Parts: sequence; C-alpha cells; structure tokens
Amino acid sequence: MNLVETTRRGEVTVRDLSKSFALNGQRLNVLRNLHLDIRSGEALAIVGPSGCGKTTLLRILAGLDTPDAGLVLIDGRPVHGVGTERAIIFQEPRLLPWLTVLGNVTFGLTVRGVPRSDAETRARHYIRLVGLAEFETAYPRQLSGGMAQRVGIARALTVQPEILLLDEPLGALDAMTKLTMQEELARIWREEKVTMVLVTHDLEEAIFLADRVLVLPRDKPSLPRLIDVDLPRPRDRSEGRFVTMRRRLMGEFGLH
Repeated sequence: MNLVETTRRGEVTVRDLSKSFALNGQRLNVLRNLHLDIRSGEALAIVGPSGCGKTTLLRILAGLDTPDAGLVLIDGRPVHGVGTERAIIFQEPRLLPWLTVLGNVTFGLTVRGVPRSDAETRARHYIRLVGLAEFETAYPRQLSGGMAQRVGIARALTVQPEILLLDEPLGALDAMTKLTMQEELARIWREEKVTMVLVTHDLEEAIFLADRVLVLPRDKPSLPRLIDVDLPRPRDRSEGRFVTMRRRLMGEFGLH
C-alpha cells in the first residue's frame, strides 16, 4: 500500500449512482447518474425539495440502502453495507431509555467487544466534548431535546468514524436550541476533523456549516449543482457575504 492510500481517510467517491422506487405501479427516479467526490475532512451539505433524494443518498452512503446502479467508494473501497468508518445521526437520537447518558454513549463500543473500562473512558471524553459532563448519570427522559441530540452525537463520535452522516439532526429542535447546536456541530467538526455529510432543509444551516452545498433538483432532467461556500470561519450570519450566499442559494429554488 502506498503513502497516499495509507494517509487517505474519509474520502467518498460516487459514480453513476442511480436509485428508484416503485410508486403506484410506476418507477420513481430519485437519483440518476450522480457523480460526486467528497474530500477527506470536508463538510458537505445536501439540500433540495422533498422527494429529491437527499435522505436516499445519505442512506446509500451509510450502507443502509443499495443503489440500482453505480458505485460508492470510501477511501477507494466499495461500500457493501454498514461499516465502522461511518456513523449516522438521525433527526431523532433514538436513545435507549433504560440506559444513562454514559451507558448510551458507551453502548456502541461494548457491543463491539471493547472492554467496559476502556469504553467508558472514551465515552466520557466525547460526553465532555458535547458539553454534558454533568449529565452522564441522567436518563433520556431527564434530557431536553437538544441535550438528547448531543448524546446522539457523542455516541456516534465515540466509535471514532472517518465519516459522520447527519440526516436533519437539528430539524426537531426549537429555533434557539437549533442555533446553539449549529455552533456546536461546527466546533465538533473542526476539532474532530471528520468528513461530515449533512442533509438539511435549512439553507442558512447549510451555509453556516458546509464547505460546499450539493443542490439536488426534484425535476430529474435538471442536474445536481455543487456550490462552494467560500466564507471564513467562524461564520457570521449577519455578515454581508453570508447574506449574499443565502440569497444565491434561495435563488436556486426560485426564492427571494
């Protein structure tokens, strides 16, 4: 194995990817001949109208769905099902109600055979990272929505993935909590240096978090578009270039 191969982590290559579903006896094409390269350590946001294939693409990257045609490579290796180099976070954190915060974050390691003491040491690191060190003995029913989602993020990071896949992880939160969690996600991505792929309906969230935005059209003759978010970090939502980028992205959907 050469040096390039050994140092490459979290690179995603998508070639000629197509996926369709049966709907009322017809085939509904949600992805067609998609080509995409995601760089190691990049934050990519995927946006588009409902039914355009955002979550379908994320599930294929996660190995939860299989494409009809095409190829997905992670660090040059074909994706066949789920893998330890990827972790996915859904809109609902899906915590185990009978386990504490520490137990939930430790769970993914213990089922992989990591000794409990080692698993708890690593889990505590990520619990601190998401700002919940004082709540490791709390149960899910004692947590707010934002806190529960932080636990879900810590649980995903504890398995130390190369790629973090997020399916509208902040969509169920109230407006103020959502803004705080966006700040936290930006910080965690920066500190952990993982490749992050985020599906969102929130165009401002996409600009705030992403290096690039992939716009998937609902009208399949139209081609997907990649937009660079060339803004300095940390990002200021009220800064002129941010506002201009938001207008540009809204224009992609005919909004003003």
